[in-house]
Amino acid sequence: MRRPALIAILTLTLTSGCASLGVAPWERGVLAEPRMALEADALDKGFDDHIHFSKEASSGGRGTSGGGCGCN
Repeated sequence: MRRPALIAILTLTLTSGCASLGVAPWERGVLAEPRMALEADALDKGFDDHIHFSKEASSGGRGTSGGGCGCN
């Protein structure tokens, strides 16, 4: 009888974590700045994707079609 209670307490403790803290309202403006973007330049990202998919002989993943020859 003790073991299920211990497992339940341990599960609740481990799943609570820091997720409930979130982002404060005054920090959201800083996170929305362009310099915080994962890809700084959309055109540069497009070129990188084209080169990657052409060299890897793959298609898909970014909505592109064609083979590895670069003749999309």
